[in-house]
Amino acid sequence: MIDKIIDALDVETTLLVKSEEEAKSVAIQYFKSLGFNEVDVVFIEHNGFAARVRLRAYIFRPGDKYAWVFGGDGK
Repeated sequence: MIDKIIDALDVETTLLVKSEEEAKSVAIQYFKSLGFNEVDVVFIEHNGFAARVRLRAYIFRPGDKYAWVFGGDGK
């Protein structure tokens, strides 16, 4: 299914954490555990006991050889 994604996968969730830094660390570690190597935190907001986090995992970055154009993994 991942070959159907044109550029990136965005996920937003709420994490039970003590700080924005912890939220960022936990979120990135989770995405990397799923096999995504290129991950950015797009948005983060801590509000006392939890943080809302939006992450972007890049399947293809601008300038990559896109699989949907060239076939294969595009890289």
